[in-house]
Amino acid sequence: MSRPDITIVGGGIVGLATAFKLRKRHPDIQIKLIEAENDVGEHQSGHNSGVLHSGIYYKPGSLKATCCRNGKQQMEDFCSEHAVAWDRCGKIVVATSEPELSRLENIAERAKLNGVQCERIDSDQLRELEPAAAGIAALHVPETGIVNYRSVCHKIAQILRTDGVSIELDFELRGIKHLKDSLELTSTTGQKFHAGRLINCAGLQSDRVCRMAGVQTAFKVIPFRGEYYELAPDSEFLCRNLIYPVPDPSFPFLGVHFTRMIDGGVECGPNAVLALARKGYRWRDISLSDLGETLGYRGFRKLAAKHWRMGLGEMHRSLSKQAFVTALQRLIPRLQSDNLIPGRAGVRAQTVDPSGNLVDDFMFETSEHAIHVLNAPSPAATASLAIADHIVARFIEQVA
Repeated sequence: MSRPDITIVGGGIVGLATAFKLRKRHPDIQIKLIEAENDVGEHQSGHNSGVLHSGIYYKPGSLKATCCRNGKQQMEDFCSEHAVAWDRCGKIVVATSEPELSRLENIAERAKLNGVQCERIDSDQLRELEPAAAGIAALHVPETGIVNYRSVCHKIAQILRTDGVSIELDFELRGIKHLKDSLELTSTTGQKFHAGRLINCAGLQSDRVCRMAGVQTAFKVIPFRGEYYELAPDSEFLCRNLIYPVPDPSFPFLGVHFTRMIDGGVECGPNAVLALARKGYRWRDISLSDLGETLGYRGFRKLAAKHWRMGLGEMHRSLSKQAFVTALQRLIPRLQSDNLIPGRAGVRAQTVDPSGNLVDDFMFETSEHAIHVLNAPSPAATASLAIADHIVARFIEQVA
C-alpha cells in the first residue's frame, strides 16, 4: 500500500470532521484515519450529552466562542443535508437565589458579545416554558439544540469511506518514529506504516501521542468522569427541553442539569469526578499507570489543592443518589429519588497546565510533520467542523 499523505490519529468527532474537511479541500491527497477502538465515536463523542451549544458561556473572541458559533451552524447544516436527526429546542439557565442574579446578567452580557440570542425571563415566564422548574429568574436561549453525536460520527465515517478515505479501526498507536521525510507509526500489535504528515486528534490520549511525536509538552490530560441519571419514563414530563443552573464561575463545569435527548428520554447530570483511568467509566475501572501519571503530575496536585472541597462534593454526589437528587432539586423541587434511574457515564479529557489551571480554550501544538489538538473539551462536538477548518488552515500553513 502506498504511503498516505496524511494520517489522522483518533476517530472521534474532531478527527472525523478534520478528515471530512481535508477531503473537501484537497480531494487528491491520500488520507488515512486510525482509531484504537473497534468503531468511531467510542469515547467522548459517543458519551456526551448531545447538546448543540449556542456559545453563551465562552470568553468573547476565544476559539471556543468563535468555533462554537460557526461550528453550530455548520453542524445544523450538515445534519439537515445528511438526514441526521436534530432539534433546535432551546434551553433555560435558571437562577435560584439572589446571588446568582448578577452571574445570570454576566452570562447574558457574554452571550450578547458572542452574538447569541437570549432573553431574560421572570419566574412566571419560566414556568410557562418549564412548568416543573423553579427559579427567581432565568435566561431563555432559543438557539440551543440537541443531536446524537455518535450518529454524526457514523454519518461522517460513511461519507469518508465513500470518498476514498481509509479508516483503520483497532489500531492503537504505540510509537512514532521520525524518518528522513516521513513518520513511521507502530501499533501495539506491531503493525507499521509510514505517513507523510500527522494530525493528532486522539482526545484522551492526545498528550501521549504528542510526546510520541517528540514534543515534550508540559501539559497533561486529566480524565474526569461525568455520571448521569435518567428520568424514569413516567417522569419525563418534568422536563420539556433543557434546564441548566447558573454555573459556578470558580469551577469549570456547568453543574448538573436536565437534557432532553434527540432519541428519547431525559438525562440528568453530569457530575464531574476524577476518573481512575483514561477509560474509567465506572469506579471499578482502574488503571494504576493512568492513575499514577495523574497523581504524579504537579499540575493535578495543585488543581486538587485549589478545588478539593468542590471535588469532595462531586464524589459525594457520585456515591450518594440522594446527594445527586438534592442537587437536581434546586432546579426541579418536586423531583424525588424514585423519578430517577441509573444512566450512562462519559469521560472528559481536560488538559491541565503545570500551575494547576484547567486550560480554558481549545489548544493546538505544531511540530515537524504534525499538528496536535491538545485540548478540545465541550463545546468541541458542537464546534467540530469549525475546529476542523482551523486545523486544515494550520496544515496548509505547514506545507506551504
